[in-house]
Amino acid sequence: MQEIVPFNKPHMTGKELYNIAQAHFNSRLAGDGPYTKNCHYRLERMCGCARALLTHSCTAALEMQSLLLDIAPGDEVIMPSYTFVSTANAVVLRGGVPVFVDIREDTLNINETLIEEAITEKTKAIAPVHYAGIGCEMDEIMAIAARHHLKVIEDAAQGFMSTYKGKALGSIGQMGALSFHETKNVIAGEGGALLVNDPGLILKAEIIREKGTDRSRFFRGEVDKYTWQSVGSSYLPGELIAAFLWAQLEEAQEITENRLHCWHRYHTMLEDLEHKERLRRPIVPKHCRHNGHMYYVLLAEDLDRQRVLEVLKDSGIHAVFHYVPLHTSPAGKKFCRVHGGMRKTEDLSSRLIRLPLWFGMTLEMQEKTVDVLQKAVQ
Repeated sequence: MQEIVPFNKPHMTGKELYNIAQAHFNSRLAGDGPYTKNCHYRLERMCGCARALLTHSCTAALEMQSLLLDIAPGDEVIMPSYTFVSTANAVVLRGGVPVFVDIREDTLNINETLIEEAITEKTKAIAPVHYAGIGCEMDEIMAIAARHHLKVIEDAAQGFMSTYKGKALGSIGQMGALSFHETKNVIAGEGGALLVNDPGLILKAEIIREKGTDRSRFFRGEVDKYTWQSVGSSYLPGELIAAFLWAQLEEAQEITENRLHCWHRYHTMLEDLEHKERLRRPIVPKHCRHNGHMYYVLLAEDLDRQRVLEVLKDSGIHAVFHYVPLHTSPAGKKFCRVHGGMRKTEDLSSRLIRLPLWFGMTLEMQEKTVDVLQKAVQ
């Protein structure tokens, strides 16, 4: 029987079900219970942010960013087209206009040298996306934002436990968004977090997250009743999600180290194919520490990606491509604007393949994946 190598296999630490049972035993199932508070405190210490707030998804955290910035119809936010739809959707939901610029060839992150020329009088923020958990060039992005009085809202969905010059991804701009979806390293099934780095935004963030009320202040005893204060929605996860996540956060370092071990094994095994110019391996700048979230390769231009994927699939290896650039999508054409050429975005996205990578993946599985890939690209 052929061994199947799945693309992803969600990792369980062994404590998740116990925590969930404890939450049930204590009759705390709604949001912001003890496990949620534990997660907030742990994330604040690990990321170095002023305030961490769990959300039911990273999408929710991104939507909160737009609400916190008061994005209004016509406001523009500069971002890459090579990202998940939620990055742009969060802006579009407020009537804003995502403005796409091209990406860098090395990291596939937004090309910071193209941002300044895309700024107009309508620009309100820059939204860097840390692709594959590798940091964007945040020093330059923050400098551009400061020169033009713009906010920086990080999409660090893939970047938990990664750093840029020693700073946690998501903790550098005014706000950051994390994902704990089951495809990420540290998971809660679904789930996310908003990292608030500007202390002046904390109270507003709490109000938005609690349906537009000051309920959080009421539970802290700061007001004698809570009431509707501003626009908001229900962005809290239930306590069972937080209980699951708490087990994962306690072992986040071990999870990261295991994934990095798998990542480096791929990197070593694929060196020869890169020398033969059949593919290109990921590039990680020296000032970035990544989390082993994904291992991708960029196929040589003469290779047919779909055929390579089919060869892998026929051997029981579930490899995948990634984002379809948003500027080429129907909604992207309708709601967004492109500034400049998108040659790198279109070329690199068309040649990228993500290889299976998950906690506990065996050497034999990786060797099989590389062996089949090597035959497919000859």
